Amino acid sequence: MTPGQILCGVCAYLFCISAGAVWMTVSDKRRAQKHRARISESSLLWVAVFGGALAEYLTMLLIRHKTLHRKFMIGLPLILLLHLLLAVFLFWRFQLYPAS
Repeated sequence: MTPGQILCGVCAYLFCISAGAVWMTVSDKRRAQKHRARISESSLLWVAVFGGALAEYLTMLLIRHKTLHRKFMIGLPLILLLHLLLAVFLFWRFQLYPAS
């Protein structure tokens, strides 16, 4: 596999997990408004851990959902920071950047 193929696969994965994170967040907000069964906080956090942190955080801010919960407003940016550090490490370790 070439670095371009790997990057394409990672982008496709992040797109899918981010779309799922947005769907879950919006769905949980609607369920809360209708007093229906909710999506657990642990499920929302696990989706963030597996790559949906940025999309979930921005969605929560946009629709004003769980913005008073510290575990989300502090936890999601921390998870995102860990993702960025991991990405930098992997790019450095496997030299996935284009050659000059």
